[in-house]
Amino acid sequence: MFKIGCHLSASKGYLAMGKQAQKIGANTFQFFTRNPRGGAAKALDLDDITAYRAFAEEHGFFPILAHAPYTLNACSADKRIREFARNTMADDLARLENIPGSSYNFHPGSHVGQGTEKGIELISDMLNAILKPGQKTTVMLETMAGKGSEVGKSFEELRAIIDRVEQSQLLGVCLDTCHVSDAGYDIVGNLDGVLAEFDRIIGLKRLKAVHLNDSMNPRGSHKDRHQKIGHGYIGLEAIGRIINHPALQNLPFYLETPNDIDGYAGEIALLKSLYHENGNSQV
Repeated sequence: MFKIGCHLSASKGYLAMGKQAQKIGANTFQFFTRNPRGGAAKALDLDDITAYRAFAEEHGFFPILAHAPYTLNACSADKRIREFARNTMADDLARLENIPGSSYNFHPGSHVGQGTEKGIELISDMLNAILKPGQKTTVMLETMAGKGSEVGKSFEELRAIIDRVEQSQLLGVCLDTCHVSDAGYDIVGNLDGVLAEFDRIIGLKRLKAVHLNDSMNPRGSHKDRHQKIGHGYIGLEAIGRIINHPALQNLPFYLETPNDIDGYAGEIALLKSLYHENGNSQV
């Protein structure tokens, strides 16, 4: 079954997000754990979580994806910023234990002039401090576009983080189509080759989700500007190949395109029309 969702606002709670997702044809969704530009989080509403879990079971929803706020930078040169990232992620993961099976995605961070190797070391140190045996939530490193001093622009950088983490069985990767294209990977002309490279370096078993976005900029631009599906440099034909690729088609796809809720509904309907069960794609 096609697992498709989009980014929704968590302001009204989990049950409201579930109902909104169902209304637009989605069967999963992504949300920010707290204000994407801030650090405060609302108090947990356990009744709302219980109601959402019952709703999800009734309507066949797939596990949801929580996204860390953009303000997290685990490899900042400023110790206070690193501590904020560690404390925020630890709190987020503790909250997500109330929704078993969910995943948590974060941008690895920017080394701000310290160098990629130091950035990898600091990111791994944070993960070693907060990941615990028995944790139910999978933590995903997101593939990045490589703007500025971002860590995670290559599969090798993500692998280097994973290799330093003691509880690495809890780690996965979320592949962002805009980001990997902007980082220089040819997912339009050589998707098989890119996935083979991912498998060789990281392992496809660690690929847990896809952020499905078109890109406003050509491959290798390192810009990170998302575009609506079919309106960018990746294009609808390539998007169709991505959602139908045998290595990807059973993963959950999350739209982060510049859309309102009606726009997401339209994109979900379009993507469903392109999706073929069992990889029998004619796209």
